Amino acid sequence: MADLQDEPHSAGIGAEDPPAPTTPAAATGALDRAAALLSVHPVADGCNTLVWTLRQSPYHDIDTPEAGVDTDIPRLRAGGVGAQFWSLLVPSGRPPEDAVSETLEQIDVALALMRRYPDSLLLALSADDMADARNRGRIASFLGPVPGSTLTDSLGALRAFHTLGVRILAPAGAAWATEGLTAFGHQVVREANRLAILLDLAGCDPAAACQIAEDSKAPVVISNTGAAALNPHPGNVTDEVLLALREAEGLAMVTFDTARTGDSLHAVADHIDHVRAVAGVGAVGLGAAFGSEPGIPRPTGLTDPSGYPKLLAELLDRGWSESDLALLTWGNAQRVVRDAEFTARAAGHRRT
Repeated sequence: MADLQDEPHSAGIGAEDPPAPTTPAAATGALDRAAALLSVHPVADGCNTLVWTLRQSPYHDIDTPEAGVDTDIPRLRAGGVGAQFWSLLVPSGRPPEDAVSETLEQIDVALALMRRYPDSLLLALSADDMADARNRGRIASFLGPVPGSTLTDSLGALRAFHTLGVRILAPAGAAWATEGLTAFGHQVVREANRLAILLDLAGCDPAAACQIAEDSKAPVVISNTGAAALNPHPGNVTDEVLLALREAEGLAMVTFDTARTGDSLHAVADHIDHVRAVAGVGAVGLGAAFGSEPGIPRPTGLTDPSGYPKLLAELLDRGWSESDLALLTWGNAQRVVRDAEFTARAAGHRRT
């Protein structure tokens, strides 16, 4: 297992990561180079909604290709996915007490998923676990985000979620982060920092997103998004927020959603290029938001996780270096998880 360093790293590949692979002489095409890179720097995907889908259809076997969902273990492996954040969000508008109970059910389904497929999925709680899972040929599985609306007047629910293994929280839709942080909202951010729980700004109002990014001592993430400058979809991130992420050393993870990022692999690559141009190469990642049943429009070539090598091949053709792609797929995600842990450790020292 990789050792956690004593000092935080700037955006980049962690010290425990092997160097980016050199391209073999036989691997003449971009797709071959993409496959070689993914074998060393797999994809850390920021969003998959399979847990909710499995709650509705609990009889899916994801150990074999399954026509009923777009995510299964063979396609995750074919796409070079080495870490996955499993979304535990529930439909918006639920009363807080219902949101809590449904979120607990989501956690239960996710943990059952880890137990059912122990040779492929490994519950991850830290950056060390990411590296350990990769070294053991398993997919590091992080729980979250959970909805911020489950937190009302007490931080006890947040601490309980942490004990259950949750490592990411989504403020969007919570009363304490609607147009900005309330006094309780500031408490939530501080406690999330203390617990090394990442804050996921997906769906947040831009003003609230910028405030949370500034208030948080740890990097924040947007688990699935597109660039609003290319498509003004309400779920896409503005350049103002991307600049705030750059300042906060956060991470914007680009989704594969026709409504948000266009109907082709080329269009998705345009969004990735824009996020890199505005926020920097250290602040761009991938959060496809797979996990649904058939019928959700997906860009051509990116209809399931097995399409990741094609996307990397497109980026190689656009001039991306292999070292920058290693950040996009793995390095940036591992860095924000690690830096959240450093922040939590520093908070513990201050309390002591």
